[in-house]
Amino acid sequence: MIFVTGPLYSGKRAWARKLLGCSEQGLPARAVWDVQELAADAPDLPALADRLARYEVVIATEVGAGVVPADPAERAAREAAGRLACLLAARADRVVRVFCGLPLALKGELPR
Repeated sequence: MIFVTGPLYSGKRAWARKLLGCSEQGLPARAVWDVQELAADAPDLPALADRLARYEVVIATEVGAGVVPADPAERAAREAAGRLACLLAARADRVVRVFCGLPLALKGELPR
């Protein structure tokens, strides 16, 4: 599995589309994105990470930077998203951070 992460609107999906050779209309069923949104309601983050790791490409937006939310539920959701990202990175063969449309290999090598 390739775990792709980076800030909002940084080019993660566009890079994954190019990697998977698909159109600009979307990503194929072998990819999943916005997984950070699943973390808040997940009763078992390791089980969620195991399920997501079955996809070829998993995309998550980094949500930990910036102002800490005042709302406790929002803080908990942000914490869960960060923990899920760590679990996915541990399970991934490759971790790629995309920033300004540029991929940077954090684990493994960039796919050709």
